[in-house]
Amino acid sequence: MKTVIWSELSESERCTLLERPAQRQDDSIKSTVTEVIRQVQSRGDQALRELTQRYDGVILDQIRLGRIQQEQAARGLSSACKKALRQAYRNIFSFHQAQQPSEVSVQTQPGVLCEQVIRAYQSVGLYIPGGSAPLPSTVLMLGIPAQQAGCERVVLCSPPPISDEILYAASLCGIDEIYCIGGAQAVAAMAYGTESILPVDKIFGPGNSYVTQAKRQVSEDLKGAAIDMPAGPSEVLIIADDKARADFVAADLLSQAEHGPDSQVVLVSTSDGLLVKVQREIQRQRAQLSRDPITAQALDASLMIQAQSLDQCCDIANRYAPEHLMIQTRSARSLLRAIKYAGSVFLGDWSPESAGDYASGTNHVLPTYGYARRCSSLGLADYYRRITVQELTPQGLLQLAETITEIAGAEKLDAHQAAVTVRVEALEKELCDVS
Repeated sequence: MKTVIWSELSESERCTLLERPAQRQDDSIKSTVTEVIRQVQSRGDQALRELTQRYDGVILDQIRLGRIQQEQAARGLSSACKKALRQAYRNIFSFHQAQQPSEVSVQTQPGVLCEQVIRAYQSVGLYIPGGSAPLPSTVLMLGIPAQQAGCERVVLCSPPPISDEILYAASLCGIDEIYCIGGAQAVAAMAYGTESILPVDKIFGPGNSYVTQAKRQVSEDLKGAAIDMPAGPSEVLIIADDKARADFVAADLLSQAEHGPDSQVVLVSTSDGLLVKVQREIQRQRAQLSRDPITAQALDASLMIQAQSLDQCCDIANRYAPEHLMIQTRSARSLLRAIKYAGSVFLGDWSPESAGDYASGTNHVLPTYGYARRCSSLGLADYYRRITVQELTPQGLLQLAETITEIAGAEKLDAHQAAVTVRVEALEKELCDVS
């Protein structure tokens, strides 16, 4: 990991330093994804089969898995694994159940009723990363809120071969429409549809740089699909003081680095001594890890930053706007007020990022690439659309008419005025006829 002293950098050097590795390759990734989407749109299932063979090295016998495969997956798992997934399910369910939105009904003035109603997305697509590290936890994070919201159709796509753990987690969430498709081609299939896969309204889930770029492109196309957020390669930023445990910090950095070669981990500390200790701990702990080749690539693009104060640490964290922010300082909660931009925050020495990844209850689908400045962590509300409703009585319209026509006149929109005045005249005529 590269070590830098923040105070010695110019403003332009600071901006460059905090760029994500994947963002530097954005142009080449964009063109590749555009072509993948074009292929899926024009050639459907045939393109999916060819792209799966090219990128995943798998010749697909079938694109969709059946219920029998799910039942077999459950039988193939250990009781300990199934117990762990069920416990995680319960905690995630509890936290998201508490987020149930409520409808709104307000009489803003006599005779004028305004409401907000909520409607679940009818069809949603869940992208579950696979490849070198299948993620059944992501199935729970995406599937539980879809289940709670009552989405009528839930589609799951994951690269083949889909692990038994992913299939079992899907069964816990009541998902049985499962396709052996990964990468940008899966996003394209869910957005536009193929012979085998009907399109969905909204796509959820994290992925690599190609998946993230595909989500971005389909969300910008009126014929595509909405997306939850740009959730790409995993990242963590840790703020640590001189009393932080180097072994804890190193373990947390490595736990994110092992996600993939395009992941990034950042340590910000006021203590140069801690930075040295953490470097040593990383080397010691790496020797015990099975995914060290992947971890090594992520560490090559990762950073250690020496800051002058904890306030400066928080400022750096806000500029980076990390997916995961860990604060391993004394009185960690006292720094929370200074944090403006982060996907999810982990306070204190005893809150490993792994807890949020799996089973504490919060959602681990979070904005990356610095999008935490404008996006929130995934929650139950993301599975709903809000619809506003208004209903005016005749008396309510009469009392509001002058306000409406005055503003419409100021905006020089005569037809807006007429839509009110024609009704007012009709009401006045009715009153005259009655009298």
